[in-house]
Amino acid sequence: MLRNEFKKTGAVEEIAESDYSITSTLGWNGGFEWKGKRKELDDPTFNINRVTYEYGKTIGWNFVEGRDFAREFASDSSGVIMNETALKLMGLESPVGETLTLNRGYAHGEFTILGVVNDMLKGSPFIPTDPCLYFLTKRDQEWIYIRLNPNMSSREALPKLEATFNQLITSAPFDYKFADEEYDAKFRAEERIGTLAAIFSTLAILISCSGLFGLASFVAEQRTKEIGIRKVLGASIFKLWQMLSMDFVILVIISCAIAIPTAYYFLNKWLQQYAYRMEISWWIFALTGMGAIILTVLTVSFQSIKAALMNPVNSLRSE
Repeated sequence: MLRNEFKKTGAVEEIAESDYSITSTLGWNGGFEWKGKRKELDDPTFNINRVTYEYGKTIGWNFVEGRDFAREFASDSSGVIMNETALKLMGLESPVGETLTLNRGYAHGEFTILGVVNDMLKGSPFIPTDPCLYFLTKRDQEWIYIRLNPNMSSREALPKLEATFNQLITSAPFDYKFADEEYDAKFRAEERIGTLAAIFSTLAILISCSGLFGLASFVAEQRTKEIGIRKVLGASIFKLWQMLSMDFVILVIISCAIAIPTAYYFLNKWLQQYAYRMEISWWIFALTGMGAIILTVLTVSFQSIKAALMNPVNSLRSE
């Protein structure tokens, strides 16, 4: 009834129920048998979820094999859908249509595997996805999932849903959470680390540029007489700029040769703690190295060009 009334508001695209939150890892059980089960597995446990028909459409399942639960098939009441991790654990080559037997205490039954879905992050981003099994239920569950109409803003949709909910259910408050915020909370600590790293990296670059500017000024002053002599002998401004800048560029190249392998080692080691991670591409370091060289040249160029443009007469009189 609630499902039908919610959909009448026009604010809901799909609605479903489950016994656990989409980000929860509660609900573990064993006692499952299947054809070709390896002896070394003994009695593996699975993260169990009982869901209604439209659960997959509501949360956005992506199927690797097979299909979703369907109301037109009465036999789906004894069906099961698993994720990729569960499939790897079971070691089935062609899982769709295979039978999964439950023999645990008072619970018994046989279930036909209908499909396999992509792994979804439910727990911590630091650990691999749990092997999950999804069973169909027709009973009311604790959690209601709502996919809002994408053509309607949440500010407009939520008051409609709250009014409908309060009319039908007076014994409970209309309490809701957004799935993206729940997932965001799992990564919030890492986002803070990234923000702090960006801030301190910017400060380090500014301090380095200030030091580099001061060092360039000191070197130019120390070589004032040399610059004057070279200019009198016909050295161009470009040659003088190249002479004063090249030493700094060489030092930056040497520092990059040391820093890049070190950074790759520690970054790669840091990424290993995540079950879901990107691979570090070589172009990131190439771009960083080029950026460091360009920044060095720009910082040093001001003093180099200033020294090269000085009147050689004044330069030779400076001592």
